[in-house]
Amino acid sequence: MSVTLLREGEREANAQELAAASLLSSPRKRARASRTASRLLSILAPVLLGLALLGGWYFSTARGLVATYELPPPSDVWTSLRDGLTSGLFLHMAWVTIQESLGGFLLAIVIALPVGFGLARWRLFAATVYPYLAAGQAIPAIVIAPFLVVWMGYGMGPTVVLCFLVVLFPMIITTALGFQTLDQTLVDAARVEGAAFWPMLARIEFPLALPAIMAAIRTGLTLSIVGALVGEFVTATDQGLGALVEIAKNQYDVPLMFATVIVLAVLAAIFYGITWGLTRLSEIVYM
Repeated sequence: MSVTLLREGEREANAQELAAASLLSSPRKRARASRTASRLLSILAPVLLGLALLGGWYFSTARGLVATYELPPPSDVWTSLRDGLTSGLFLHMAWVTIQESLGGFLLAIVIALPVGFGLARWRLFAATVYPYLAAGQAIPAIVIAPFLVVWMGYGMGPTVVLCFLVVLFPMIITTALGFQTLDQTLVDAARVEGAAFWPMLARIEFPLALPAIMAAIRTGLTLSIVGALVGEFVTATDQGLGALVEIAKNQYDVPLMFATVIVLAVLAAIFYGITWGLTRLSEIVYM
């Protein structure tokens, strides 16, 4: 009898432990399932939207709802994209655009970071420089391009400078905002401890402003493609993806125009991936 009661007690204890474990694990399982569902939804939603757009594109061209000279069928765009890649046309033109955009972007970094820091730290410097920055930003880049052609001639130089001007102002403002919004408690505490200018900048101010600086870099690298394309359009060059779009337009080659836009989208995605990797690397190093 005692053995039977003991076994029944053990069974009841095991049942209670299992019930308690299930109660504890069920919220975790629900949370894990919710995270998995949200990830799948974030992937499936854009894929389904893209398939719907592609299907609508194919249906409208196959049924003749839209003229092919206005919207070519996806098959024609794919053929033009394949031919451009196999012949090396897209790679050559993309390399020119990459050089122009990176040249303007790197030049903007060299100037934007110290100027943004100066705007945030010295009122006299900000009062002196900011009106000219605002006035320069108010002038459209397309108006400046003819002057650059007159001064520098045709080629990659005017496009790099124009790309630099497009990128510069947003990077300066974002960098200045990052230094202006620092935690003044930490800065004041470091000054009380006697921190000099360069140690303060390298060990406290720069790491604290790093998220804003990386946002400026992300914005600048993305806008650099736009600046390069604007320069290629305005300077009437025959090199670069922007020039390729212009050539395809003059030849009424709409599939080539669409294929070039696809290459530009891939290039923009690569640039965004580079900035994302740099952001993660900076977080590992400084955070």
